[in-house]
Amino acid sequence: MRHAFGFVLGVLLTPALVYGAAWGYVQAGQSFSGTGQEITDRTRIYGAFALLAAVGLVMGVIIVARWASPLVSLIPALALLGFSAYFLVDPERALSLPEEVPPAGDMDFGLRMLLGSGVFAMMGFALLMPTWAPRRWSSRREEEPADVDFYSAMERRPASRTGPPRPGL
Repeated sequence: MRHAFGFVLGVLLTPALVYGAAWGYVQAGQSFSGTGQEITDRTRIYGAFALLAAVGLVMGVIIVARWASPLVSLIPALALLGFSAYFLVDPERALSLPEEVPPAGDMDFGLRMLLGSGVFAMMGFALLMPTWAPRRWSSRREEEPADVDFYSAMERRPASRTGPPRPGL
């Protein structure tokens, strides 16, 4: 059940991460002047940075969370890496894909720039790493008794006779 929920969550998070990063990139780029070296729209750049930080936070939680099924990170990772590999094989076709998926306009520019600059590949590799941890594939119920047995065995272990004498014995 945990992996089924992880699969569904991974499918839902994939477009959220992709579109969130692309929209934040576009909004941040439109809110400052590179030639004038000044911020032209502070409200827009604060919102863009907040969205990019939220995308980074969600990715960080997905990567670090022990409770999460590895499918939560594997689904977006495979999608991002597959899209990046497709770009390397057929760049013209890959860069025309954003036009076929809604919403159109500035979002297409952001998707193309993040794809062409390798940001999607970087995000994909970061999300792929947690799937190699064996602890993410096992259920939490299997881990708890092992931890309890280990610590209870440590408490019951008799004192070593070769070590320094213990006070009060």
